[in-house]
Order: sequence, then C-alpha cells, then structure tokens
Amino acid sequence: MDVAIVGAFGAVGREFSAQILSAKLLDSTCRLQLVGHRGHSSEREMYGLRSDLADAFIDDAPVIEVGVEPEFVDADVVVMLAGMTIPRTVDAPFDRSQLAATNHEIFRSYAEALETADREVTVVVQSNPVELGVQVFAEHLDRHRVLGAGAWNDTLRFRRELAREFGVQRADVSAVMLGEHGTNLMPLWSQVRVRGFSAPQLAEAIGAIRSGRDLAAFPDEVLEARAAVLDLVVAGDIPMAYAVLEALSPDLRTAVKPFFIHFTSGSTQMATAHAVIDVLEALRTGDRRVISAQVSLAGEWADRHGVVGAQVVLDGQGWTSLVDMDLAGDEEIALHEAVTSISEQYGQYQRPSRA
Repeated sequence: MDVAIVGAFGAVGREFSAQILSAKLLDSTCRLQLVGHRGHSSEREMYGLRSDLADAFIDDAPVIEVGVEPEFVDADVVVMLAGMTIPRTVDAPFDRSQLAATNHEIFRSYAEALETADREVTVVVQSNPVELGVQVFAEHLDRHRVLGAGAWNDTLRFRRELAREFGVQRADVSAVMLGEHGTNLMPLWSQVRVRGFSAPQLAEAIGAIRSGRDLAAFPDEVLEARAAVLDLVVAGDIPMAYAVLEALSPDLRTAVKPFFIHFTSGSTQMATAHAVIDVLEALRTGDRRVISAQVSLAGEWADRHGVVGAQVVLDGQGWTSLVDMDLAGDEEIALHEAVTSISEQYGQYQRPSRA
C-alpha cells in the first residue's frame, strides 16, 4: 500500500508521518509520499523531514518521496491533513468562513488531480472542516472511497472519557460519536455499553451523568462550556481552566478538551494522527471493521443525503455499508439537525451538476 500525506509538514502531518512509520504499517516495498505546498516553508523543510524520518526508521522504512504539487500524488491512500487551521492564540481574530473558503480551494485542487489519476485511490480527510473535505472529494471520486476521520477521533475521545468515568479501560467501553466534527457532534448514549456493568446499572449511571439533559441542548452546552474554559485560558489561569474542564460531564469533556489542548499545547496532533492510523490499519489489512466516519450519504440511512458522521463498515477499499442503529428520539432529532447544519454551512461549495 502506497500512502500520500498531503500536509505532511504541519504539526499533525509530522506526527502522523512518525506514527505511520513507528506502527510499521508500510514495509520497504511501499512508498510514503510527503506532500507540501509550493512557496510555503514546507518546500524548504521537506528534505530535512525525509532525512530525519529515514534516520529514525531506516531499518524497515518504505521509500520516502517528497513533492509540492497535487499532480505529484500517486498513492493507494491519500491522507488529507493540509489547510488553514484555527490560530494557536485563543483570543486571536479568526474567521471560520475564511477557513472553509481557503481549505475548499486546497481540497478541490487535490480532488481534481486525483479524479484524473491512473489508479483508484481512497481518501481519508482529517483537515478541517472535515465535512467540507469529504463533500469535495466525494464529488470527484467514488464516494465510498472517501471518509473523514473526525467522527472516529471524537469516538475515541468519548470512549476514553467514559472509561475514566466508569473506572475501566477504554477497550472495555463501546460508544459512538456521530454527527458533525464540531458543535453538532452527537454522543449516542443509547449505544453505550461498558464491560462489567449490567443494563440496569448502566442505565442508572448514565441517567446520573446526563441529569435529565437531552441532545437538543447539547450544542449550546458545548459552546457555553468551551467559553468558560477558554476564558480562563485567556486570563492565564491554566490550572483553573483544567479543573473546570475536568469537572464537566464526559460528553462535554469530549467536545471541549480538543480546544483546551490546542490553545495550551499547540495542537491535538497526537490524538488526531492516532485516529487516522486506526483507519489506515483497517484499509491495509482489508479486514471488515466498524468505525465512525464522515461519509457522503445518498439515501442509505433513512433516506438521508449529504455528509455526516455515521457508523460504517470499512474494508480494504473504503466504506461498503452503514450500520443500522436503533436511535433514541433525541438522537434522531440531533442527527437531523447535524445534517441540516452541515448542508447549510457547505452547500455553497457544492460542485455544479454536470449535464
């Protein structure tokens, strides 16, 4: 399996480059392409990164190539990590619409290049907005070969927070985060299972955690909790910000913690890269695996259309089908709200239909 990392020279790209080699997902017969941006500092840095990676993993590293153009990419799997991101200073001016507009152009340039490539390619999007990236690539490629890792990232975080809450290991927790990789993310409480806890015990514990809250209020709760934590970061009281964060319920910790990490340590590169490693492992082995991912739906799930985080079955080519789940009433409503929100945010970027 040949892999191209678009945006290999950013914080997440560098971390992912190291993780994929450390995990030995690619043997010496494979190629790893590190793709930067012409005219950017990455064009100057890419040979140094290639040399550093080779020195660290020389014994069984794949062939490492570097390039700066969309046309350079020639791989079985393309990991999209490039693009504008939010500032690292919490009170710095930030225009979210500009992020979407800027990254749309990056997504489109690579999608158009891959559309005319000589081989079938699977694209894993981890740049933000993840949903916009999936939308653009799915318009140019087989949509079943395009998925966003944001929902899996959120799911892993949710399982970790639940494991801490229940005093178990993350492997003992089955839980799902769907919806949007953003404010409209959806913790599916109806799907939570914890090894060692009976259904009545689990229901009682979840009832205590939720305290009568339902998902209709969750987006506003996320915004309120995020503001409370980040106001303390701006004030320079990091220990108190961390204490407020840790006192939140596990679903809110899942949503707010990435922002705390981003604005205190620079970025969430380790967890973000690790989520993509999981996806690549499933693609490499070809073993069927259920995972949460942003995908472009065309009526497969209750006649829904558009991009949203869903439970899908992966194989060696991409996602093949969706997992049918019996959602609670507030989860059904929240899912509809997430689909609507994503469509309203990124509908303007839809590719004109071709006659």
